[in-house]
Amino acid sequence: MGSTSATQVKRRRVFYIPGYDPFPARRYRELYRKEGAAQAAISGYQLNMLGSAAGERFGWRVRGDIDGRSTEAEIEVLVWSDIVQQSFHASITRTYLAMLRTAWIYISTGALWRLMQLRKGPVIAALYPVVMLTWQFVFAVALGWGVGRIVQVVLAMTPIGPGFQIVLAAVVAALAFGGCLRVFQMIDGKVYAYYLMHDFAHSASRRGAYPAEIHARLQHFGTAIEAALAEEVDEVLVVGHSSGAHLAVTVLADLLRRGAVSGDGPALGFLSLGHVVPMISFLPDAGDMRRDLRFLSTQVTIPWVDVTAPGDGCSFALCDPVAVSGQETPEKRWPLVFSAAFTQSLSPARWQALRWRFFRLHFQYLCAFDRPKDYDYFQITAGPLTLGARYAGRAASASRITRAVSKYTSIS
Repeated sequence: MGSTSATQVKRRRVFYIPGYDPFPARRYRELYRKEGAAQAAISGYQLNMLGSAAGERFGWRVRGDIDGRSTEAEIEVLVWSDIVQQSFHASITRTYLAMLRTAWIYISTGALWRLMQLRKGPVIAALYPVVMLTWQFVFAVALGWGVGRIVQVVLAMTPIGPGFQIVLAAVVAALAFGGCLRVFQMIDGKVYAYYLMHDFAHSASRRGAYPAEIHARLQHFGTAIEAALAEEVDEVLVVGHSSGAHLAVTVLADLLRRGAVSGDGPALGFLSLGHVVPMISFLPDAGDMRRDLRFLSTQVTIPWVDVTAPGDGCSFALCDPVAVSGQETPEKRWPLVFSAAFTQSLSPARWQALRWRFFRLHFQYLCAFDRPKDYDYFQITAGPLTLGARYAGRAASASRITRAVSKYTSIS
């Protein structure tokens, strides 16, 4: 567990790697402030925001007073939202082409059928934008055709020549078709079809291999984490949420391989939340990721705790990301897989209010629980125990999925 046998934390650096999210990093600060205060009130401890992180980094500082001990943490968001935003500038035509290409990749490689053997929720989430965008296209075609027919009927009552009537009706029909698709694109903040399509298209763009811009950003993340390991802190904690979980796997594996994790520095821990690793690792060219999963699962330096919940329909709940990707070896130690158990850690009233809010539930790991069990994001990030100490001896969930399901298991 890092470089020291100490389990107590007075100072901590936390690096949060978000998922495929185009929104600015400040939303995570406000979420932490609001939900942290709620959890502190429920659980009977103190959590105080102290201000922003120093320098050009985006983050915040927090003091936790838990179990009679005070801890200060600096939490930094490792930003890649600018890369996400670039994909959102794609035209409607490019979005539909990306949809066809992404669907073809998952179907032709057999990855879709393998994913369906794990959890239906994330597969439905992947199919949802395809179905929704197809319905929007069909609706726009029907609208354009209907408007064109109306224009033809009206023009037939005028002295305008038949040829010009057809041309004019076709132009109006095309405008109606394009305008309808544009309206659907503008209201996507309510239906998330374009958002999810860009997410899956980005993941599958190179059949599982990381795009060049992601490779470069991961190197930047590794540099930031390596610098923190040289500071006078007791723990450096890396949190990867959703798509950020597999990015964190690669960053940490790279740090270990190049000897950047010293034997006499602070403890280093890894918490993955709501992962969607199989969406990438099941693709044929994801050899780098599969290699990193295998390597991180066998090392003895970094405790890796993986938390999901069956109530989160956007994650591969209780699917051991190493095992299902076909990378389990006799030396495997990590991750420790267990459930946040939304149906138990949220009151019945709270669960009923959230159960159909799928995207909100995907962020519940970062929020307060009104009936908390042994998972508390705020105690993990601002409490007095290292991640390894907090879950030492904790048993993995018995219902986790550990069978190899991926068709592709080769590593780079």
